[in-house]
Amino acid sequence: MNESKEIKIKAAKGRPMLTWVGKRPLNQVTAFPAQHIETFDPTRDLGKRKPDDVWSDWPANYPKGGLLFHGDNKEVLAHLLANGFRGKIKLIYIDPPFDSGADYVRRVELRGVSEKTKIEGEGYSLGEQIQYTDIWANDNYLQFIFERLLLLKEILAEDGFIIVHLNTDRAHYIKVVMDEVFGNKNFRNEIVVKRIRKSYVESSGITSLNEGCDYLLLFSKSPETKFQAPLKYSPKEERWHSFDAPNIRNNLTYELFGHYPPAGRHWMKSEEEAKKMIANGDLRPNPNTGWPEYRLEATDYITRDTLWDDITASSFLTGYPTEKKEEMIELLVSMASEPGDIILDCFIGSGTTAAVAQKLGRRWIGCDINKGAIQTTSKRLQSIIQEQIKELLEPVQKPLINTDKNSNANVPPAQLSFTVWRVNDYDLAVQHNEAVNLACEHIGVERTRSDGFFDGTLGNRLVKIVPFGHPLSPIDLEEIKKELEARPEEDRNIVLVCLGKELAADSWLEDWNRLRKGNDAVNRIEVIELRTDPKYGKFIIHSPASAKVDIQKENGKIKVKIEDFISPTIIERLEMDMQIFKAKITDWRSMVDCVMIDPAYDGNIFNVVLSDVPERKNDLVNGTYELPAQEGETTVAVKIIDMLGEEVLVVKKLRS
Repeated sequence: MNESKEIKIKAAKGRPMLTWVGKRPLNQVTAFPAQHIETFDPTRDLGKRKPDDVWSDWPANYPKGGLLFHGDNKEVLAHLLANGFRGKIKLIYIDPPFDSGADYVRRVELRGVSEKTKIEGEGYSLGEQIQYTDIWANDNYLQFIFERLLLLKEILAEDGFIIVHLNTDRAHYIKVVMDEVFGNKNFRNEIVVKRIRKSYVESSGITSLNEGCDYLLLFSKSPETKFQAPLKYSPKEERWHSFDAPNIRNNLTYELFGHYPPAGRHWMKSEEEAKKMIANGDLRPNPNTGWPEYRLEATDYITRDTLWDDITASSFLTGYPTEKKEEMIELLVSMASEPGDIILDCFIGSGTTAAVAQKLGRRWIGCDINKGAIQTTSKRLQSIIQEQIKELLEPVQKPLINTDKNSNANVPPAQLSFTVWRVNDYDLAVQHNEAVNLACEHIGVERTRSDGFFDGTLGNRLVKIVPFGHPLSPIDLEEIKKELEARPEEDRNIVLVCLGKELAADSWLEDWNRLRKGNDAVNRIEVIELRTDPKYGKFIIHSPASAKVDIQKENGKIKVKIEDFISPTIIERLEMDMQIFKAKITDWRSMVDCVMIDPAYDGNIFNVVLSDVPERKNDLVNGTYELPAQEGETTVAVKIIDMLGEEVLVVKKLRS
């Protein structure tokens, strides 16, 4: 896992084929190494796992537990393919961006504050935090999905299924793309699931009806693969049904209650079987017509079809945007996988897929490019696993996740642990989508929603925001050059916005602009470096959150007390003066989302031994903790995550 390598990808050969501007095959991808950054293993489950039948297919490079990856899913999928997961995934569920033209935000509220604290921004009411931007030109969106579907096909088992969750705007396009990647013969169903109902009236009329449903495209990798029919709770009383069936079969044509089968039909059972049914009271003449009819017993469940109008797609448990309901995911996981199978969601979001897989005894792998999604999912899984540990110690009969009959509801967990990994060091101090929005507001950039490459315009110049996770480099500039070569009619100049510059970038820019002098010059490149620019500089001066934590070792115990915590970013976002702030936030715990402790930190991997994740949004963390102390010298690490997802790590070495 320490070296990058090239992974070959098979070409899509299905029909029909959709064409878009810039469509290109994905012949190979680079697999980057993964960095292990966190472990949650409260029962030492990872050390107990043996290579039994369930785990025999698990790559040796990874511990036998849930896997949560932070990074671009294209790079994460390449990494998984390079490290033993090719053809191992039984079920893939993804809820990708819908190309809906909207930024998705997570509502941010302080804990224990009764009134929602909001910040009025130009584009958002910033009791919210931008999680990801769902704004692409149509062609870029299709290429984005196409490449990831090609990778997902490689990692899917031969008897596996993939389910893609979409809205009406893109479902028809992605259906054709999936026909090309997986083959039309592997299309199984389009499942319709209910959306949250909205009702409004405009006196001037409306341009379109409210969306009432989402679409789940179900494909298999092989046409012969079968899945379990999902059931719906729909009680029916005992009833009687006609005993004849279509077509003529001579061995099933005889006199019954003075009648022969109607023309072109036959009786459903042989004469001998019919006599047994009569004797058991299961076959009788209809009281009114005298024609044979058989008994259908009372039932609680019926087999579902493709209309799931009793299930709502969306949920609001975590406050994460686009969160999906456990009931829906549970139906999908139960129908297309068995306990012990591996479930993958590479747009994990709030973690619903991993949460359901954990509850239903499946192994799981999750991935997201957004750090907030990883934090939300990690907290959610920690709470579920802690609850499962309690249930294993004190078994109780739990209600099912939904009202459908579910044979997997009481299956024991496949694991009681998970690890968190980072691929290609994708860990930005400032989330890129949020930073882009704030930088554009600061500089005065007009955002361009229809351009898949440039972020907006500044006057008559195009603007590109270089990802803030690295300084401007010649590689970034070469990407600009390639984009301009693909737009031969583009004559506007370019403004690049960045945090820091490599020296080599200055030389590249000097050579580029030397050839573009004079009033008629086109495509000159200007750079705004947000730390040093005389006009726009000092924009992002990040004052990190800090904590005062007392860590002691007494009488064989490690005692941790968080005495204070402050997040300058939260205070700044609240846009309040200090007097109002003090009046409304009297407890530092209002700013803290969760606390985790590793009593034997090795400096690399954070092993979560104690996690304080409040159950409800208005609950506060405890702030005072006690853990058993190991003999000899140890290093205690306390990780505090604030309501905006910023992490503070306090480390102290304790001597015996």
